[in-house]
Amino acid sequence: MNLKEKANEIKIYIPALFIAIKRKDTPIIAKIFAVITVGYALSPIDVVPDFIPVLGYLDDLIILPLLAALAIKFIPDEIMKECKIEAENMWKDGKPKKWYYAIPIVVLWLLVIGWIVSKFIH
Repeated sequence: MNLKEKANEIKIYIPALFIAIKRKDTPIIAKIFAVITVGYALSPIDVVPDFIPVLGYLDDLIILPLLAALAIKFIPDEIMKECKIEAENMWKDGKPKKWYYAIPIVVLWLLVIGWIVSKFIH
């Protein structure tokens, strides 16, 4: 599997993990890892910033797939299959239909940045 295929696979697994979070039959430990994974994927802040040549994209190529694999490991196969099928229908023309799910992540980061700025100003 080449790099482009792996990227497309992650593009399906992240929404599938989000769908799994909302299901009642997903184990709580799987939900915790899925929340971390989806939060990291939607977060505008990475462990290594993307503007750093080569290293900036390594976290997206290594950390995100590892988090996704860890979360998927705790989700039962039947649930993951159903979530993956639902996630495949979630994307339209390369963009998610429900983009507004990213709003809580953006608000969270704005609050964190505001808190940090307020600490340095005083």
